[in-house]
Amino acid sequence: MSTDLMTLQNPLPAIPMTRGCPFSPPAEYEQLRQAAEWHKVTVMDGRQIWMVPTYSAVRAVLGDPRFSAERDRPGFPYINQSQKELIKSSPAMVTVDEPLHSQIRRRATYAFTGKRVEALRESTQQLVDSLIDDMLAKGGPLDLVTEFALVIPSTIISGILGVPAEDHQHFHELTNKIFTLTNGPEGVAAGRLGLEAYIRELVLLKVQEPKDDLISRYVTEYLNTGELELEEVVTQIRTLLIAGHETTSSMIALGAAFLMEHPQYREQLRQGDDKIAAGAVEEMLRYLNIMHRGLVRMALEDVEIEGKLIKKGEGVLCALNSANRDAEVFAKPDELDFENPNRNHVAFGFGIHQCLGQGLARMEMQVAFKTLFTRIPDLKIAIPLSEVPFKTDVTVYGVHCLPVTW
Repeated sequence: MSTDLMTLQNPLPAIPMTRGCPFSPPAEYEQLRQAAEWHKVTVMDGRQIWMVPTYSAVRAVLGDPRFSAERDRPGFPYINQSQKELIKSSPAMVTVDEPLHSQIRRRATYAFTGKRVEALRESTQQLVDSLIDDMLAKGGPLDLVTEFALVIPSTIISGILGVPAEDHQHFHELTNKIFTLTNGPEGVAAGRLGLEAYIRELVLLKVQEPKDDLISRYVTEYLNTGELELEEVVTQIRTLLIAGHETTSSMIALGAAFLMEHPQYREQLRQGDDKIAAGAVEEMLRYLNIMHRGLVRMALEDVEIEGKLIKKGEGVLCALNSANRDAEVFAKPDELDFENPNRNHVAFGFGIHQCLGQGLARMEMQVAFKTLFTRIPDLKIAIPLSEVPFKTDVTVYGVHCLPVTW
């Protein structure tokens, strides 16, 4: 074990640990990957759970049905208040095991197939061009988050679900209440209840007047037939709405900040073709991983992973951003290769709970990054990087706002 690692507390005091660079995971993760022994971290309720830092171990845990994602199991470790609050609703696909997981997931899968996602590329391009037209007309400085990064995924997922696009700021504010770690139990609860009330009203409107959208499909095929109760529909739509805009908007804003601070990569993207744009997205997903608090599982029985025994009932934190920098898998983990990206990253998770909308997210980012820096090649952050408010206080990493000019 290295001397530096030996100076760390065991269990480590908090997750995520402090970043030295806003675009890279904490330096301690490399030490943890190289250590002979795994360490533990202390979570919200004071419990200590295993930190799994290597790529192979993360995939082993997430792909093993002996590790549960069901947060309502007695003793399940919560890493933040939002996780604890969200289990008060009906089961969601990301928090249940088989066979219920597949039953929930299949109801939405058709809307996110490769064919359907590709059919949205043209309208996504039109949206992105329109947003850039508006930015150019207004002139800088302006906030790239509210003017661009948030609007793209919010508008697209709203169209898929049948949510009024003009409401995106409202449901984003409610989502922020759920995932901002400093809000406390009451604030998180207010966000959840407010978002569910908003979705419940939408569902009931679709009962009266169904249209060609995913919420209407839930109403006609599952609610009206008695397969699902109203609150089950609300929870499942809530999951899709949050996942469909929060993570992708964070990646677009964070990725844009990275490219503005690293002109060699920005120019490679700007001058490259669609293949380079796709490679850029894969590499930034790996390199910038926004799921900085990782994914938690609980062992259902004694399980040995890479010679380490995890006992029944113990919690495990899969550190995705550590796994995506593992030199055992990625030849130059701290560099980006847009021409030959390693697509085996775990930015979208792994196993049965791997992100349902990852194809949609990829397409949105490809269009957003390529178009933004092609049309505004001299885009730059309008304030020092040290003054950019990064989202260390939110479950999903990114930036709260990103003033830009050109």
